[in-house]
Amino acid sequence: MSARWGRPVPATGPIRQPVHWLCGAILWLSGWKIRGDWPPAPKAVVVCAPHTSNWDGIWMLLAGGYFRITLKWMGKASLTQGPFGFIVKALGCVPVDRSARHDMVTQMADAFAARDAMLLAIPPEGTRDLRAEWKSGFYHIAHRAHVPIIIAMLDYGTRTIEIVDMFHPSGDYAGEIGRIRGYYARAVGKHKDKFAAGG
Repeated sequence: MSARWGRPVPATGPIRQPVHWLCGAILWLSGWKIRGDWPPAPKAVVVCAPHTSNWDGIWMLLAGGYFRITLKWMGKASLTQGPFGFIVKALGCVPVDRSARHDMVTQMADAFAARDAMLLAIPPEGTRDLRAEWKSGFYHIAHRAHVPIIIAMLDYGTRTIEIVDMFHPSGDYAGEIGRIRGYYARAVGKHKDKFAAGG
């Protein structure tokens, strides 16, 4: 690691530091670099893009271990039920009831309100396939929950996971989505033809 990698949050507890070393070693041996320091935000929506492969989630979880933070992700409520549901929850799943009578934005805002800390990772495309228009749920969750948005970029072109910026959404989605997508203008997904940053 010749150049300085991104700065993680301070170590807390006996597990965080070994996980930090292990995840950093796996990323380094896999050819990935980490850029940008993790911001001091106990609660945030973490926008993770490009998202064109199942590998993206694995790399981001490893990056979370390196940064000494725990990334949460949304999953169907049924995943957290049954005899192995506790394992899925332990891996970071925040259960979502996807029936028509339950609003996802409200559910996630309530989940933020019920916790002292939560870093919720959301791919804005909502799919691994090419999507010209991104889904707006990540933005509305952050605004409703009164938490910042952290811009995280997985650039396969340079094999870099970068924490680019953090800002508080104003509620003007139409006015701010161009800025958000613009952060990813130079990003390359694992499958290049499945990502359109726009801007």
